[in-house]
Amino acid sequence: MSSTAIRSASTVEALKKSAVARYIQLATLFRRRIETGEWSVGSKMPTVEELAQECGVATMTIRQALDILENDGLIERYRAKGTFVRERPAQDLWCQVQTDWSGMLIARDNARIEVLSDERNVKLPPGHRQLGRPAEAYRHLRRRHTRDGEAFLLADVYVSERVCPLIPEEAYTSKTAMRLVADIPGIEITDATQTLTIGSADLMTSDLLNIPLSHPIAKVERCAVDGEGELVIVADGIYRGDKVRVDLKLR
Repeated sequence: MSSTAIRSASTVEALKKSAVARYIQLATLFRRRIETGEWSVGSKMPTVEELAQECGVATMTIRQALDILENDGLIERYRAKGTFVRERPAQDLWCQVQTDWSGMLIARDNARIEVLSDERNVKLPPGHRQLGRPAEAYRHLRRRHTRDGEAFLLADVYVSERVCPLIPEEAYTSKTAMRLVADIPGIEITDATQTLTIGSADLMTSDLLNIPLSHPIAKVERCAVDGEGELVIVADGIYRGDKVRVDLKLR
């Protein structure tokens, strides 16, 4: 079997493994080929018929995938000439996920925090990772972080109702989640954890962060416990995968 046939068979099998619509999967696959330079800027891409044969899908599915890339400004299509790569996707990895306590307290330059929803006296979601003793009730804020008009982080922040009266209202639109409690006079943070996992955007995340469905994301869960052993804050963040990096100092 030729390398082309092997690649085609692998692509078809990979598409079958996901419940995400085929054209969305293909748009992600084609975007990746442009990112890596396999389809270089200015080059002519394979025809719709060739791609349909390779991927084992109908030509209409290929056209739907190409529509997404065209809307993103990555390709240009010309009647009777074909489809050409216009530019590579932007790779501006400026949003760094900090890995130490002091780093989590630093706000990002030019970032804006928008409160999308605000609920009082709620419980933590079922099955949430526990650290310390849960508070009797929490204030739940869903916040969206943007820079230069582009959203990069969606966060669900749970703050213990016991300490909420000690936090100025303006802090909820200006401070990082951990700094909300770190700046409270008389409150000592005695334990804090952070867990990072990699995933893909669901419908809600796709809409609120303005990214394609199934786009790579980084999920970060942060918890902090005070001197009384209470879990005073939980922050579940979803970062755009194309805007984030994690640096770990080994020595």
